[in-house]
Amino acid sequence: MNTSVKQSLKKVFDYFIIAITGKETDFTSGSIRKAIFMLAIPMIMEMMMESIFAIVDIAYVSRVSVNAVATIGLTESVITLVYAVAIGLSMAATAMVARRIGEKDLEGAKESAVQAMLLGVLVSLLVGVIGFFYSKELLALMGAEPDLISEGHGYTKLLIGGNITIVMLFLINSVFRGAGDAAFAMWTLVLSNCINIILDPIFIFGWGPVPEFGVMGAAIATNIGRGSAVLFQFAVLYFGWSRIKIGLNDVVLRLKVMVDLIRVSLGGIAQFLIGTSSWIFLMRMMSEFGSEVLAGYTIAIRVILFTLMPSWGMSNAAATLVGQNLGAGQPERAEISVWKTGRYNAYFMGLVSLVYLLFAKQVISWFSSNEVVIENGGLCLQIIAAGYIFYAYGMVVTQAFNGAGDTRTPTKINFFAFWIFQLPFAYLSAITFKMGALGVFLAITLAEVLLAVISIVWFRKGNWKKFQV
Repeated sequence: MNTSVKQSLKKVFDYFIIAITGKETDFTSGSIRKAIFMLAIPMIMEMMMESIFAIVDIAYVSRVSVNAVATIGLTESVITLVYAVAIGLSMAATAMVARRIGEKDLEGAKESAVQAMLLGVLVSLLVGVIGFFYSKELLALMGAEPDLISEGHGYTKLLIGGNITIVMLFLINSVFRGAGDAAFAMWTLVLSNCINIILDPIFIFGWGPVPEFGVMGAAIATNIGRGSAVLFQFAVLYFGWSRIKIGLNDVVLRLKVMVDLIRVSLGGIAQFLIGTSSWIFLMRMMSEFGSEVLAGYTIAIRVILFTLMPSWGMSNAAATLVGQNLGAGQPERAEISVWKTGRYNAYFMGLVSLVYLLFAKQVISWFSSNEVVIENGGLCLQIIAAGYIFYAYGMVVTQAFNGAGDTRTPTKINFFAFWIFQLPFAYLSAITFKMGALGVFLAITLAEVLLAVISIVWFRKGNWKKFQV
C-alpha cells in the first residue's frame, strides 16, 4: 500500500472519529463533501440502529408463531399514525433548530426544541390512552382474524400505550440533528438497541425468573429500551452536553414559537399521514390474502427498512445542511449539498438493489422456513428493490424541502403519488384484476418512482430557497 493511499485512509478514519464523537457541528463553511460525511455517518448509524430494532423483534418473534409476526405488521401499520405526528413535529423541529443555528441564535433554537417536546408529550398521551384501552378493536379494524387478536392484542396495547417513548425519541433526536449534534442522536439509539437486544429474548421466551410473555414481551423490551434512551436524551439536554442546554426554567409555553412550529409541522404531519395511511390501506389489502402472505410482506418490509435507514440518514444530513446554510444566507451551498448527497445515496442504493434482486428468497429464509412466506416475501423484496435508485434521490430531495421548512410541497407530491396513484392502482391490480399480492408490490414501486421524478422537477424550480421559518 503506497503512502498516498495510507494518508487517504487515515484521513477518512480521522473524519469518522470526529463524526461519531460530534466534535464538529458548524456545516455552513468549508468542504461540502466533508460536511455531508460528518453529518451522514452518525445519522446513518442512527437510522441503522432504528432498523435493527425492527429486525431483532422480527427475528425473535418469528420463532413464536406466524400470527405473532402478522400482529407486529398490523400493529405497526396503526402506530404509523403516531409516527406521522412524531416525524411531522420532527421535521419542523429540525428545520427551525437548524435555521436558528445557522443564524447563530442558540436561544431561539432552545425555544423551538422545548415547544416541540411539549407538543409531543400532549399528542402521545392522548394516543396512548386510545391504544391501551382499545387494542383489540384496532386489530379487528385492520382485518385481523380472531385467533390473531387473542394472541397479539397485548403487544398492541403496550406498544401503542407506551408510544410516548417513540415520540420523544424521534423529537429529541431531531433537535440534536438540527443543531448539528448528530452523534448524540446516534448514541441514543445505540443505548436503546443494546437494551432491547438483551431484553427481547428474556421477556419473549421467559428466561430466569421472568415469565414467558410471547409477542407481548417484544413490546415490553421495546418500551424499556426506548424509555431508557429518552432519559439519556434528557440528561444530555439538561447538563448541556450538546449545543442546546435546557433547564427546568426553560420549559414554558412560548405562544409565537409554538404557532410557528405548528404551522410548519402541520405540513409535515399531513405529508407523513398521507404516506402512512396509504401503507395502512395496503396492509389491509394484504390481510385479504391470509396470514402467511401477510407475514412474508411484513418480513420483507422490515428488511427493506433496514437498508432504507442509511438512506434516511443521508437524507436527514441533507435536511440539516439545507436548514443551516439557508440560515447562514447561503442558498447555493444548500442546493449543491442536496445534489451531492443524492448522488452518494444513489451509489449506495444501487448496490443494495443488486443484492436483493439476486438473493431475495435467501434473505427472507433467514426469518422464516414457511415456503409461502418465503415466496411472497422474496417477490416483494425484488419488486421494491427494482426502484431503489429512484428512492435514493426522492428521499434526499423530499428531506431537503423539509429542511428548508417547506413541508407543503412534499405533502402535495405525496398526495398525488400515494392517494391518487398508488392506492387505486393497488386495488385495481390486486383485487379487481386478481393479481393478488403482486399488484400491491408493483403499486409500491411505481408510486415511489413517480414521487422521485416529481420531487426533482419541483426542487429545480428553487422556490424552497425563499421559505421562511
